[in-house]
Amino acid sequence: MSTEAQFVDPAVSRSKFDREVAEYRALEPEYRRRGWMLLKAEYPEVLVALAAPQLTPPAVVTGVRFDYSNYDLRPPSVRLVHPFTGETYKAKDLPTVLKRSVEAGMPQIPGLVLPPGAQARMVAQQPLMQWYGPDDTPFLCVAGVREYHDHPGHSGDAWELHRKCGAGRLVRLLDAITRYGVQPISDYQVTLVPQVVGFVQKDVPA
Repeated sequence: MSTEAQFVDPAVSRSKFDREVAEYRALEPEYRRRGWMLLKAEYPEVLVALAAPQLTPPAVVTGVRFDYSNYDLRPPSVRLVHPFTGETYKAKDLPTVLKRSVEAGMPQIPGLVLPPGAQARMVAQQPLMQWYGPDDTPFLCVAGVREYHDHPGHSGDAWELHRKCGAGRLVRLLDAITRYGVQPISDYQVTLVPQVVGFVQKDVPA
């Protein structure tokens, strides 16, 4: 894992990193019941595996790696990673894209007449994981994440606007990933593909 070069006083960043880990540890049994498993917490990195306990059997869905270098002058970097190897997922390999339901503008439909007082609403599914091509490294498009604030499309939503609100806190970000990427999983999707392996022959009398 490559981390951002440290330019903030390491003692300051480490102290705030330790606070995040201590907050997690204080409620760790509860978080484990939610499917969170803290695998590593060594400054500046935190690695958490997220499971779906609502499935039978439960399944590990993804790993999440946090880089708290230069925190909190800078927000943490957040990547979805393979929970067993730690390898960062490419877009084409993502196990979840964190779909969030958002209201979208309703297009004008000729001839559509609504009852008095009724409003037309359309709900769209917006993935919080963003990328351009299948081999890109996707980033979590949420305020409080380094990749979000470094993206030129979010230049008007600076980290300083969210810093004092706790947007980069470990538990808060894990909660968002769980809410949109793990809790909505309701069952396993199984695909059975028939395969021809030979012929079935009847017995032929001699």
